Amino acid sequence: MSKQFISLIKDRDTVNAVFLVKDKILAMAKNGKPYMNLRLMDKSGEIEAKVWDNTELLDKQFDKDDFVNVRGKASVYMNKMQVVIAEITKVPEEQVTLADFLPESPRDSAEMRQELIDTVAALQNPHLRGLMESFLADEPFMNLYCQAPAAKGMHHVYLGGLLEHSLSLVKLTKTIVPLYGGINEDLLVVGALLHDVGKIYEMSFARAIDYTDAGKLLGHITIGVELVGEKINLVEGFPRELSLLLKHMLLSHHGQYEYGSPKRPKTIEATILNYLDDMDSKINGIRAHIAKETASSSRWTAHHRLYDRYFFKSNGMDEESDGEQEVVCVQDETCQTAPEPAENVVVREARQSFNNQPLKALENLKLF
Repeated sequence: MSKQFISLIKDRDTVNAVFLVKDKILAMAKNGKPYMNLRLMDKSGEIEAKVWDNTELLDKQFDKDDFVNVRGKASVYMNKMQVVIAEITKVPEEQVTLADFLPESPRDSAEMRQELIDTVAALQNPHLRGLMESFLADEPFMNLYCQAPAAKGMHHVYLGGLLEHSLSLVKLTKTIVPLYGGINEDLLVVGALLHDVGKIYEMSFARAIDYTDAGKLLGHITIGVELVGEKINLVEGFPRELSLLLKHMLLSHHGQYEYGSPKRPKTIEATILNYLDDMDSKINGIRAHIAKETASSSRWTAHHRLYDRYFFKSNGMDEESDGEQEVVCVQDETCQTAPEPAENVVVREARQSFNNQPLKALENLKLF
C-alpha cells in the first residue's frame, strides 16, 4: 500500500498511515479528563493529532521520535488540519522507509553540491580558496554539510536546508557587492558559506530534527569557530588578520547580543552578512508558514507566534481584482469603520501602550 502523506490529507479523510512522532504531550481537558496531544510528521509536512481515550495506557506504548501507525479521522479545526485518533500502535524502524519521514530541500542535492564546488573554484584569494578546498576534501564533513537542516523550527527546516540557505546568501552577496565599493567579496562569500557551519554538529537529523548535546551545551556559533580554526591551521601561511575577520563574521552574524550573538558586527562584511542572513531566514520562514495553510480557505494565515502577527496570503499575482475586496478582520486587527463623532463629544487620542505596539520588541528579529 502506498504511503498516505500528510500534505495530501483533506478534511473528513480517513487516515490510516505510519508517521513519526515529533512531539507528544499529555494534557488535561476542562472536564478533568486526560488526553494526548501529538505532532506527527513525514517528509511532506506536519499535522496535529489528538487521542481522547485510553491515554494513560497508550502513553506507555510509544515515545517521541517513534514511528506509529495511526488510524483516525481528519478534520479542520481553527483553520488547521488535525487528526482525531481512534487507534495508534508503535511500528519498528526496520519496517519503515526512513526517506519518507524527513523533508528535503526542493533543490536537487547534487546540483547544490556542484554549485558549492564552482563557488569555491571562483574565489580569487588563495588563502580563502585553500580553506574552502580543505573543507571540500573532507568527505565526512561534506556529507553532513550537504544534509544538515539550517534550523529546527524557523527556516530551512529540512535536509539540505543548511547548504540551500548558505548558497542563497552567496547569491545575495554577489548582488550586493557591485552596488558598493571596497567590499572584500571573497571574504563575504566564504563568510556566507561558513556562518552556520557549526550546525552540522549542533543538529541531529538522522530521524527527527533536534539538537545534540553539543548543540545545547555550546551552540553552532562556538562549534563553527572551532571548526574554522582547525581548518585554517591546515592552510599554510593563512594571514592572522584574515583569520580574525572571518571568525568575527561567524561570531557576529546574529547581529545583537539578545539574539545569541557573542559579538555585534564591527566590519562592513560582517554587517552585510548579518542583514542578508536575517532576510533570507525570515523570507523562508514566512513562506513556509504560509505554505502550511493549504487546509484553510482564509486569505489570512494562522497567528505566527514568533512574529506575533497574521500574514496575508495573496500578493496580487494569483488573481485579478474586480474592484474592492471584502474587508475581513482577523483577531489582531481592528478594521471596522469608525463612526462619525457626535457634536460636543471630545474624541481622545488612543493611548500608547505595549498592546498598541505588539511588534515593537520584534524589530530586527533574528531567526536562528
